[in-house]
Amino acid sequence: MKAPMAVGSTAGTKRRWMATVLGLVLFSMLVPLVFLLGLHNTFLSSPPSSGYVSEEERNSDGNGLRIYEQQQRVDATVTTPTPVEHRSRDVDDLLRRLGGPTLPKVFGRDPAEDAKNKTNDFTEVPDLPKQNSNAHNNVPPSEGKLVENMKSTMDGKNMCEIRFGSYCLWREEHRESMKDSTVKKMKDLLFVARAYYPSIAKLPALDKLSHELKQNIQEFERVLSETTTDKDLPSQIEVKLSKMEATIAKVKSHPVDCNNVDKKFRQLVDLTEDEANFHMKQSAFLYQLAVQTVPKSLHCLSLRLTVDYFRNPPPDTDVLLADKFLNPELQHYVIFSQNVLASSSVINSTVMNSKESSNQVFHVLTNRQNYFAMKKWFFLNKYKEAAVQVLDIEELILKGGQSNVSQLLQMFLPEEFRISFRTVDKLSRAMVRTEYLSLFSYSHYLIPEIFQTLRKIVILDDDIIVQKDLSELWSIDIGEKVNAAVFLCAVKLGELKHYLGENSFNNEGSCAWMSGLNLVDLAGWRKRGLTESFQSLLHKSLMAEDASLEAAILRATLLVFEGLVYDLNDQWVISGLGYNYGLDSDSIKKAAVLHFNGNMKPWLELGIPKYKGFWRNFVNSENSFLSACNVNQ
Repeated sequence: MKAPMAVGSTAGTKRRWMATVLGLVLFSMLVPLVFLLGLHNTFLSSPPSSGYVSEEERNSDGNGLRIYEQQQRVDATVTTPTPVEHRSRDVDDLLRRLGGPTLPKVFGRDPAEDAKNKTNDFTEVPDLPKQNSNAHNNVPPSEGKLVENMKSTMDGKNMCEIRFGSYCLWREEHRESMKDSTVKKMKDLLFVARAYYPSIAKLPALDKLSHELKQNIQEFERVLSETTTDKDLPSQIEVKLSKMEATIAKVKSHPVDCNNVDKKFRQLVDLTEDEANFHMKQSAFLYQLAVQTVPKSLHCLSLRLTVDYFRNPPPDTDVLLADKFLNPELQHYVIFSQNVLASSSVINSTVMNSKESSNQVFHVLTNRQNYFAMKKWFFLNKYKEAAVQVLDIEELILKGGQSNVSQLLQMFLPEEFRISFRTVDKLSRAMVRTEYLSLFSYSHYLIPEIFQTLRKIVILDDDIIVQKDLSELWSIDIGEKVNAAVFLCAVKLGELKHYLGENSFNNEGSCAWMSGLNLVDLAGWRKRGLTESFQSLLHKSLMAEDASLEAAILRATLLVFEGLVYDLNDQWVISGLGYNYGLDSDSIKKAAVLHFNGNMKPWLELGIPKYKGFWRNFVNSENSFLSACNVNQ
């Protein structure tokens, strides 16, 4: 009988021993786990009165642990101080002794507010001293903010001007106040709702809220798909806005995964930026198309004049005025243009401001497309006693034996180059300066052969307006120079190395010169063989480099006239009326010639409004052809 009992006792002892070992193993695993999870702090504070969280409370909030922690904070305000509070007081006492600010303890705050702060990734700490970020620079806060705003604005404007030129100036001039604010507000709310929805939809406890948010999103998408303006919105839109705002507020009161929200926001921002860039490029393209295309009204004017020319052919007056056209003793003005109204304004302003018009002769060189319209217009319109001759540049080029006629016809107007200089000042701010440089085209070098009997001429661009008598210009002695022009010292020849090549000029610090108003000595031109030199340089540039024809003409023109340009007084011409909004009004009134160089020509709707009046003064608004074509004046 004793042997079996000994065996059973031994077996019971082994079982107790194994249970004790397993208990020790579990205890040794649980103790580090408790400290790692920070659960040991809960044993130091008073437990909730009920000791557990009911299933109803868990379902109503979706997070029983957060309710338990909130209940602990509320109970902590009415219980006796715990060891944790004693340690907190010791820390506060130490901070007071060291003279540092004490952070206030905040208990029993609104759970929704805590969740909101947690969602926005910051914790609100009241009563902290605010530091002035500009204190170390000794700059008042208002001035510092103004400087920062100006810096960011200028940087953005300069970058835009580098990419799109005067389009940015036009955009600033025509900026309108925000319209359809309700539609924009709906889009903003829809933007936020779409960002939060994926995170809310992943929480099973918030199915009702996610369904409500989804319904609001679908409703906003339906409304915005049907209308884009405030006047077309349904009558109950304010109710829908309030409902969406309330739903978003509920969503923000719940803790969500910030990474998901951040990822969604970034996706939406990228899409919005791509759309904004697309619209900006599209707008810039349409702007360039508008400034480089003949307006519909001017195209109508040219067509009507051409049709009327063939219906009622004017008599050929060139034979009667042949002696006047060839007389070298008269004042001869040469204009290259394909714009009837622009060339007419130049002639009209020159004649109206001259003391004597009987000795003035104007030679208008145009292409075959506008030749007949020009002939009809200048036959119908008289300019005091001045004589006007219209020549077909295409026929003249063919007589000169040129092979590439079609390419040269594209270059018969004065060339205009937009040049931007980007510099960085001492404050590391990028500053951009843009200038428009207009120069002779290929056709200008045919003038000595076209007008073989003339010794001196004045070349006028078709985008100028004359305000004073130009008779004094003919009496200027330019000495051994060939071309008298206004210098544009804002552009140095050394700054054009990218187009002209290294070591192209003897004096790289010299200024560039402008076309628009040029007194040309044709006798000196022929003597020096400038036309042959230009053609030789142009041929070398095109053969040596893979450069465009425009860049090659720029290089050849500046090289041919190096050291042969006479500097006219700045009071003769003021430039920039086609792109610069900040010209001095007194300087404009004193100048003899106004040059509308740039993209914003005065005959375009995109022209600068405050400068258009100087050009409109010399347009006959009562002309029947202008009225029939509804020319914008």
